[in-house]
Order: sequence, then structure tokens, then C-alpha cells
Amino acid sequence: MHRKRPDLPTPGPAPRRSVMKAAAGAVLITAVNAPAWAATVRRRPKAGRVLVFSKTAGFRHDSIPDGIAAIRQLGTQAGFAVDATEDAAAFTPGNLARYAAVVFLSTTGDVLGTGQQTAFEGYIAAGGGYAGVHAAADTEYDWPFYGGLCGAWFQSHPAIQQATVKVEDHAHPATAHLGDTWVRTDEWYNYRTNPRGTATVHVLASLDESSYSGGTMNGDHPISWYQAYKGGRAFYTGLGHTKESYAEPAFRQHLLGGITYAMGVAK
Repeated sequence: MHRKRPDLPTPGPAPRRSVMKAAAGAVLITAVNAPAWAATVRRRPKAGRVLVFSKTAGFRHDSIPDGIAAIRQLGTQAGFAVDATEDAAAFTPGNLARYAAVVFLSTTGDVLGTGQQTAFEGYIAAGGGYAGVHAAADTEYDWPFYGGLCGAWFQSHPAIQQATVKVEDHAHPATAHLGDTWVRTDEWYNYRTNPRGTATVHVLASLDESSYSGGTMNGDHPISWYQAYKGGRAFYTGLGHTKESYAEPAFRQHLLGGITYAMGVAK
């Protein structure tokens, strides 16, 4: 179980970045007021390979090995390769360019150094994809770019219990297989802010707070969403705390749909 995090200051908006269209395989950055990561952007990431990153600096979920195994199986079935690491040194411009998407699988705390953060910002600007799973929202509280990419930060959670998920979008590959409601057991996060208020975030599913105890978002409780973000694509799901989740066909399809969206394979 997590300890409830203390209130943290709300980070300010990320600096504005100007990215021009790719030319001859490179992404060109405007010379005027070029951001720090401009020099790290070399080429768009390659399709067909995903990096699963599961480093933890706080609470560690015992479901992480199950999650990695499930994503490997999904990759085999769907035709993409999967590499898994907990080494932040993998976050270099050259290495990240090998991947169509990076999955933050229940990461917690401060897991990347300044240079690694810069490389990841450049990767997203070059068209890379991000898929955050569960405690990915409990990660990098002092990095405004990441908070915007994930969409919302974790605040607290009640005990693991059954709840009803309300599906709001049946067109997205992460939710197209679901009915209007989805009853399942998980650890249900409350978030510091409501991502629905963010201009670029599109909510896929939300929690019916009347169906369980401990929801604190006043009846509007997004739990999964996606967005186009600063040149790349981002998907997040608050599901996936339990080991059992990764053997659940509906959740596995939800996860696969989110990853393929982040890869740019599924529109």
C-alpha cells in the first residue's frame, strides 16, 4: 500500500517549445530560444519496438514482473518487440530513437536524472509515444513536463476493492472492446487534479464513485485517458495494481490498445 503523499506545490507550465517539421529524417528546432533538449533530437523513433521502464524509487508493486511478462506476450501476438529495463541510463537520444513507445510500468518517485529527462523530452518532441500504467502517475513530481505528459499525479487510494468503470469512448483501441460499464477489482487512484480540465486530454473511462468507497474526485473521476502531447502521443491507465490484472483478458486488451496508440500504430 502507498503512504499518502504530502501536498506538493502545483508545478508551473512547461516552457514553450517550437518544433518544425521533420526534414531528411531529422527534426529541426527553431534557433531562436531553442530549448535545452533541442540538440538531442535526431530522428523519429522506429516502429515495431517498445521499451518497458519499471524503475522504482518509492513503493514497488509486486505486479511489475507480471506486467512485463504480459506486455511481452502482447508484443508477440501483435507483432512488436519488447525490451524491459530499470536502468535510467537507457534514456539517451540514440537509444530512445529505437523505440516507437516507452511504457512507464508502475514507476514511482524520481527515476530519471536531468540529462535523461532532457533526452525523453526530445524523444517525445520527435514523435515518440508514452504509455503510463497505474503508478506511473506516482512518478517525477518535480518535473512539470512529465506531469503534463501523464495527465495527472497520484494523490491517494483506498483499499483494493471492486468498482464500476464507466466507458466514455468506444472508438479508441484501449476501450473499443468494452461495454458501457466494466466491473472489476483493482486499487483505484485519486488524482491531485482532474485531467478532464486539460485542453489536450481526452478521457476514455472514469470511475463510478458510488460503486465503491474512497473516491475523492466529487463524482467526476477519470481513470484512463489519452492525448497528443508536445509532438508525441500519450496514454495513461490507472488500472493495473494487482497481479491478477495482467491475466485478465479485458485488461490485457485495454493495455494493448493503449500501447499501440502510443506507438502510433492504432489511430
